[in-house]
Amino acid sequence: MTRKPGLCEAEGNTTNQLQTEQEHINKNLEHVRHKILVLSGKGGVGKSTIAANLAVSLSLANKRVGLLDIDIHGPSIPKILNLEGRVIQVLGETMLPVQIGPDLKVMSIGFLLRDSDDAVIWRGPMKNQVIKQFLKDVKWGSLDFLIVDSPPGTGDEPLSIVQLLGDADGAIIVTTPQQLALSDVRKSISFCRNLNMPVLGVLENMSGFVCPKCGEQTDIFSLGGGQDMARQLGIHFLGRIPIDPQIVQACDTGQPYVSNDRRNETAKAFSQVTQHVLMLENQGKTEKVNVNQKGARKMRIAIPVVEGKLSQHFGHCETFVIVDTDGDSRKVLNRKDLTPPRHEPGVLPTWLHGEGVNVIIAGGMGQRAQQLFAQNQIEVVVGAPAESPESLVSAYLNNTLQAGENICDH
Repeated sequence: MTRKPGLCEAEGNTTNQLQTEQEHINKNLEHVRHKILVLSGKGGVGKSTIAANLAVSLSLANKRVGLLDIDIHGPSIPKILNLEGRVIQVLGETMLPVQIGPDLKVMSIGFLLRDSDDAVIWRGPMKNQVIKQFLKDVKWGSLDFLIVDSPPGTGDEPLSIVQLLGDADGAIIVTTPQQLALSDVRKSISFCRNLNMPVLGVLENMSGFVCPKCGEQTDIFSLGGGQDMARQLGIHFLGRIPIDPQIVQACDTGQPYVSNDRRNETAKAFSQVTQHVLMLENQGKTEKVNVNQKGARKMRIAIPVVEGKLSQHFGHCETFVIVDTDGDSRKVLNRKDLTPPRHEPGVLPTWLHGEGVNVIIAGGMGQRAQQLFAQNQIEVVVGAPAESPESLVSAYLNNTLQAGENICDH
């Protein structure tokens, strides 16, 4: 006669199983340097579009990237990346993610459905189990970044991924400007804080529509709500992405927006988000910092200066002012003035990276230069006014820096 396990014994077996599964997850992800979640408080804000374009942008910056879609009921990543119909290869108990080029790996529940129109009708435990499988059994290998596209809200899937990842670098919160969306986003931020998950920043999507014919901007969903909320909560504001018909077309055709060379406000916004994420490369695993606020880390900020004020053309300045700031007090620790090397392509980003700079505030800067700074893990702020370095640094640290037009966008 087979003996049934008692209650305590059954609980012990369950605990041991959970510990074993977590150990397998940790082992499988041990060569993933940075883990980032893309969250939203409500659906329809463009979260999957942001996640996909961020992953592609990072891969274009020569980073090894994984994109994990855990939106079980509405996986969008296969459509956005033109991967519908792709079949996952299984080797024993290991699944191989879909490979795009040399540097991007993708996994989604959409690859496991017989038909893209099939509905997944699962309760929480089954969803939790498949997320575990994606983390434990998918062969991610060595990655610089793992981007996780999570479904909207604060339910089973976001809770599972936060708990299973354990040491994620943080979350990017996507919102639209109207108050209804902002109310739900506040819940996402509260969710992160309750789980000790750093918030890397808030991104305001669908922020105004610029007519492609006349150039007039119409604020369909109002404007600036995400930035105001970020300032109130002490969270970094990552920028605004306008309503752009080219993004819609890119998603429908499966051609990521950022994969083409564009020089407009939308491209600048995506570039700014990518640069902020690349800054994580400056942070070692042994000394992670909380980037919920600019005030939670020390920064070294570079400002190109002519006659004591910011130079509108960063490559033709007389001096670079390098400012060290204390994040806790948001004060300047020290300043040094350096004479830059001769301005040639790629020289200044490499030089400033060697000086330990992680932010540059500039008046104008071309797209290629911005990409070179991003590759050197330096965040770029463009369109700053011609003011003194002290006032610019103070405004940046307090989220009051008013950035205008990038006068050197070429």
